[in-house]
Amino acid sequence: MRSELRVHGPAWARAGTEIVTLAGLASFIAAFWFDGVAVALMALVLLGLAVARVAALPAVLQILTGLTLIGAAWASLLDWYDTYAWLDLVVHVAANGLLAVLVMVVLWRTGRLPRGIPGDTIVIVTTALGALLAVIWEMGEWLGHTYLEQSIGVGYDDTISDMTAGVAGSLIAGILLARRRGGPQ
Repeated sequence: MRSELRVHGPAWARAGTEIVTLAGLASFIAAFWFDGVAVALMALVLLGLAVARVAALPAVLQILTGLTLIGAAWASLLDWYDTYAWLDLVVHVAANGLLAVLVMVVLWRTGRLPRGIPGDTIVIVTTALGALLAVIWEMGEWLGHTYLEQSIGVGYDDTISDMTAGVAGSLIAGILLARRRGGPQ
């Protein structure tokens, strides 16, 4: 395996990331039994898994990000958001926070963000990135609803609550990163 794609850490963490990656690939293949929207959704999940791997997120973050993205996609395909209304907000909190961390790691690793920034700046930047991701996510939902499948849930209340949950998740993620003072290594 190429060294930049190798997961560093204990054996359980390396195995966990590989299992999550295989679950993502299996989910993508299974999506073909649904429809084109399902395939596109699982392709986005694979993109998230790939970015997390290339960004060399710590193994635990790769596992959490992967499980969250895969779970979120399956919850959509299995209509769990209709059955469990609270689940949508939980997913937005978790996924948005984890994706904001992913972007922060990429910024640190590419030198776009210095390592020694103060904790309050880490919180502000992580939250701001999460807010941007929340807006992009909701734009994606609207585009999907408008041009692909009208069953994709959109509407004022849904959009505002999803963005609020996403920003809250990013704020929590920023606070946790700030406690590490400089982010994942």
